[in-house]
Amino acid sequence: MNKNKVIRSQQLRFMVYTLIAFTLLFGIFGTIIFSQIKTTLYAKTDNDLNNYKMMIETEGRGEGNGASPDKDPFADKTGFPPPPDKGGRPVFNPRVIPIQWDKDGKIVNIQQIGFINYENYFSDMKFDPSTVGAISNVKVSGSYHFRTISVPHPSQAGAYIQLMVNVDSEQNLIDNFKQIIIICSVIFILLSISASFILSRKMMKPIIRSWDKQVEFVENASHELRTPLTIIQNKLELMQTTPEKRIMDTFENVALSLSETRRLSRLTTDLLTLARADSTETQLEKQSIDLDEFVHKVCSPYAEIAELSEKHMWLRLHSKTRIEADPARLHQLLVILLDNALKYTGEYDSIGISTSVKENKAYIEVSDTGIGISEEGLSRIFDRFYREDQARSRETGGSGLGLSIAQWIVDSHHGTIQALHNQPKGMIFRIRLPK
Repeated sequence: MNKNKVIRSQQLRFMVYTLIAFTLLFGIFGTIIFSQIKTTLYAKTDNDLNNYKMMIETEGRGEGNGASPDKDPFADKTGFPPPPDKGGRPVFNPRVIPIQWDKDGKIVNIQQIGFINYENYFSDMKFDPSTVGAISNVKVSGSYHFRTISVPHPSQAGAYIQLMVNVDSEQNLIDNFKQIIIICSVIFILLSISASFILSRKMMKPIIRSWDKQVEFVENASHELRTPLTIIQNKLELMQTTPEKRIMDTFENVALSLSETRRLSRLTTDLLTLARADSTETQLEKQSIDLDEFVHKVCSPYAEIAELSEKHMWLRLHSKTRIEADPARLHQLLVILLDNALKYTGEYDSIGISTSVKENKAYIEVSDTGIGISEEGLSRIFDRFYREDQARSRETGGSGLGLSIAQWIVDSHHGTIQALHNQPKGMIFRIRLPK
């Protein structure tokens, strides 16, 4: 499958998902804001209508100021409830227009609402039964907006009283706000497209990086595995052509095959370790460790090896602290660093291991006076399969995976590892671990 095609397809998918997420979030946000604004604008009007409704129902039950059920609450000259009295009767908004409908659906209080108002606004109006008991919006004369509620007439069967409040100003604000929401939505969608494109590219960067590393890893692993397998195959085929020879006569071929088999075994073990590290399958089993004692125990066998190779190994263990670490992984880490130090130092070179505590962190330093590494190599030293001198690495059996495993071990302990130039020559690996 073409890499660029897959990347473009995945990027487009991320872009669409991000755009949908942005659109949904803004849509929900805009809907909530619009609903809250609408409810707030109508709150005072709806409260007035409900108070008027309660007053009519109270009058109908004969509970208001000693009124009787037969009393018409709109029998005065204005058609509005009487003004407040000493009994604490509430004041009602004069914007409320009460319209009385008889059982035939005709307006009977034309004089009270005004003949001019009736002719201009309410003459063509029909009673809507759906307004009974529920506040709703109605449009009068095709241009004027009212909030309304209807209640049964307290003294006339089949008749209704419809309460109406003009809400043109509120409706105008709502319409303007709706236009603003629509315009902002269009602008936001356009901006979301750009933002989604930028975010999708940023989201693809780690995927592309992982893809490249995976391809590089597979290619390098295949190459590393192919070389020892080819050598072993060639030597075995050569031995097969001379079956009459004794093992003593083919000793070199057998020895080389065994050497490559061991290298192949180490390589597959390292690959398995890194694969488990990438999948976070490997879990650490931490214990409390005396750092100085542990480092001394690991380094003791290597001191003898260094002495046999005419190399000097020194220890300066002054941390006097305990740390929480996985003993097996910490042992593997030190072995990798010591093995590298022994490989890349010559006769009369020195290898040093020191421990210390600074800023509540435990430090381990492994230094040597060997061949060192270039500036370019220093920046890539922890990359998988990286070897500055391919020929020398093959002679020493290196695969370029050891320091990658070392870095993973340190990272899994929430520490850091640095590779530095030693002066006047050689390398320093500085490890910092939490206590």
